[in-house]
Amino acid sequence: MTAGSAREPSAIGLTKPGDPTPPRISEDRTGSLQTTDGLTLRLTTDLGSVKIVPLEAGSAPLVRYAVHIETDVRAPLAQHLLDHYSLIAKSTPSGVEITGNLPPQFARFTASGAQFWVQFEIAVPRSYSVEVKTEAGDIETDDIGGTASLATQGGNIRAGRIGVGIGNSRNAASERLVARLETEGGHIQVQDVAGDLRAFTAGGHINAGNIAGDAALRSGGGHIRAGQIGGRADLETEGGNITVGQAGKLVSVRTGGGQIDFGEVRGSVRAQTGGGGIRIMYVSGPMEVESSAGSICLTRVAGTVRAATAGGTITAWINPDASSSGGTVHLPGLSQLTSGNGDIVVFLPRNLAADIDAVVESGGERRIEADPALALQVQNRGNGPVHAMAALNGGGPPLKLRTTAGKIRLQFLDSETALRQSLIREQQERLRDRLNSGQLTPTGFVKQQSLNAPEVATETQDRGDWIDRWLNSLETTFLGGIREDPDELQQHLVSSRSPVYPEIAKRAGVQGIVRLQVRATKDGRIEVDKILSGSPTLAEAAIAAVKQWRVRPFSAAGKPVDVISTVTFNFQLR
Repeated sequence: MTAGSAREPSAIGLTKPGDPTPPRISEDRTGSLQTTDGLTLRLTTDLGSVKIVPLEAGSAPLVRYAVHIETDVRAPLAQHLLDHYSLIAKSTPSGVEITGNLPPQFARFTASGAQFWVQFEIAVPRSYSVEVKTEAGDIETDDIGGTASLATQGGNIRAGRIGVGIGNSRNAASERLVARLETEGGHIQVQDVAGDLRAFTAGGHINAGNIAGDAALRSGGGHIRAGQIGGRADLETEGGNITVGQAGKLVSVRTGGGQIDFGEVRGSVRAQTGGGGIRIMYVSGPMEVESSAGSICLTRVAGTVRAATAGGTITAWINPDASSSGGTVHLPGLSQLTSGNGDIVVFLPRNLAADIDAVVESGGERRIEADPALALQVQNRGNGPVHAMAALNGGGPPLKLRTTAGKIRLQFLDSETALRQSLIREQQERLRDRLNSGQLTPTGFVKQQSLNAPEVATETQDRGDWIDRWLNSLETTFLGGIREDPDELQQHLVSSRSPVYPEIAKRAGVQGIVRLQVRATKDGRIEVDKILSGSPTLAEAAIAAVKQWRVRPFSAAGKPVDVISTVTFNFQLR
């Protein structure tokens, strides 16, 4: 429908300084159009916040709209402007088109301070696609069954799941563009996307859930957070942090100065930051990471790695996947870790076949520390460069380490298990906090009282906590089990017995607390991983007792899992 015409008043009814603030004048326009499932809503407006909601389940395929228009111009000019607001809604072969435009006269009034507010609320069939473009205003959507193209020149974009009706119908959905989100200055938040996602903001944050396809996310300076990315990931920000929970293919990220945090990448990684640190839990493919000043921490390196930082420390656990035949393990090719002024700390498996080449450009022989079993051959000429080499298990692909003024330390993987577990837990908490943060609040639409207002679906979708499920699976991959509170372990006990106080300890007057790290297996047994504290004599008695315990198996996401916990015994002489 189109607004009618009227004769323009001769005076402009603006509020002058010192005048009492007049009430705003508003008008509501509503309507509905019959349509067919699976089509597209196209909404274009030069001003207005937009909210898209699904029709109630089982409703006839309609597009219902309610538009609230408001101005602070004084009457009678206010009503004249409202009457001249152009709103056109029409059915087309491809769906429904709605356009809204300010009256031409209003452009002359804005210099004097006149304001206009427009709010769209539109209900569409659940299988609909949507295309929304507004020059000024927020965009908010609930779940969209089809594709979504949302663009605003200055507001926030907040979307639910996109493509929920596509991803279940065909596998090709993960290879097509399902969502395009663009804003010139606001934040972007989107839940799951059943295909490719492209998102751009000139300066806000981007917060995304699970993306089935590729992800191209770019911000002029805000943070970028993404949960699970099934395809290729290209993420770029001029200064914010970048956080990725899990990715299935190549991940390429760049930030002008923020922190980079990855969880699990089943592919290759290229990461660059102008000043922040880089922390990556696990990458199965080749990895290239670079920081201008921050530290780099890699808790499991399975493929080739090239890591460089101008001033930070590099800590890496080299741990390639073992072959089915066992024996030695190899990195696929040349790997190199380089730091300017920072240290390089590398943990190696005892069965790694590699040629170690380590250089400290300045300092004495003590600048390189290594486990004696590595049998490094060290060359040092006074205060000049220190060069150390070793052929581990007959030699293999080179592992080159170089620092200008730091230290190089080489140890075996099993020498610092507690440190590695601590860093993994810390990284898990960082990922959990960052992926859960940055949630946008709803855009705050005022519900207009209208008999023809759109029917809003009230049912909620239980999307589950994928972050907890993913962290549990990652914890099992790294540690061999999920950590559980000691009290929870006690509640799962089916049978247990107390330790027998050793006679030799009694005679020697030995008493005290023994703490054990234990593993509850999938078949209900208890295994002892290590002694955390306590007398060795008392610990042996505690271990003998615990090995006879039985537990009700634990499960995560419906599957049995090993659980890591602790048990404590207090041996006291009476």
